[in-house]
Amino acid sequence: MTMRNQLAHGRCGRRRFLLAAASMACPWPKLSGQDTPSFSTDVKVVSVLATVRSKNGELVRGLTKDDFSLSENKRPQSIRYFSQESDLPLTLGLMVDTSASQRRVLDAERSACFHFLDRVLRPVEDRVFIMQFDSAVLLRQPLTASRNQLDEALAQTDSETQKQLQIQNGGGTLLYDAVVRACKEVMKPLRGRKALIVLSDGVDFGSEETAASAVEAAQTAETLAYSILFSDSGAYGAFAPDGKGVLERLSKETGGGFFEVSKKHTLEQIFDQIQEELRSQYSLGYVSDEPVRVSEFRSIELAARQKGLVVQARTKYWAQR
Repeated sequence: MTMRNQLAHGRCGRRRFLLAAASMACPWPKLSGQDTPSFSTDVKVVSVLATVRSKNGELVRGLTKDDFSLSENKRPQSIRYFSQESDLPLTLGLMVDTSASQRRVLDAERSACFHFLDRVLRPVEDRVFIMQFDSAVLLRQPLTASRNQLDEALAQTDSETQKQLQIQNGGGTLLYDAVVRACKEVMKPLRGRKALIVLSDGVDFGSEETAASAVEAAQTAETLAYSILFSDSGAYGAFAPDGKGVLERLSKETGGGFFEVSKKHTLEQIFDQIQEELRSQYSLGYVSDEPVRVSEFRSIELAARQKGLVVQARTKYWAQR
């Protein structure tokens, strides 16, 4: 082989390598149209997971990318990638409020969590971690696919003792700190579908973080937050604080769902609804028409073109320069 042929061969090999690397870097296995788009290693795909419901609250399946409209900072965007992601691997965090106000409902929470893991966890594809929070935040079980490890960790998830409460001058509920820690330390480095399930009455006592920083941490980590309001009406006496608004905000702005335990909606039924949602999501992707010059949050608005359909998706993403 001549020197010229060797150089040409080397250039072709390098080009094939770059094209292969670029296609592997793209996390979207299915293309939305017939045309194959060109890729470069600096293309930044913004991903959006969405759930669609009818006016009656029923999950809507079978939609196509043409059934959606999407905008960023009020500018229309082209949906380049689209699929129904019912079987993609899932990273899940169970966030359990173990503060004194939850002591009398904790057994019911543990029982429902056992049932939920039975329904949703696929040992090969999915991984789960368990974090509890009261006057401290404890990662009770790091990410694992082992059902035995998760069962053992749930059995050990418990409220603080009276002695611990005395030492802590009555205890605390570090809800915001727990969400931020879960998102930054566990979720942010990971790719793919990610969701937190927050079991709490929504009341925070003692966190250094705020509700706003908890929401932003979940948005930055591209993590859905499913909030379950489970409160003990007698825990606070006559002056019970209301944590519903915080949990509703956390779920709405991250693209998750909000649920409230009641006589009509048991915890087991709510977990079944969440499990169904996680297996009925749409996955959309687009490349912003505005280059990222400064790292910032950008708004996302995803809607269904058909009237009467309600789309549940995150409202912001972190555009990283």
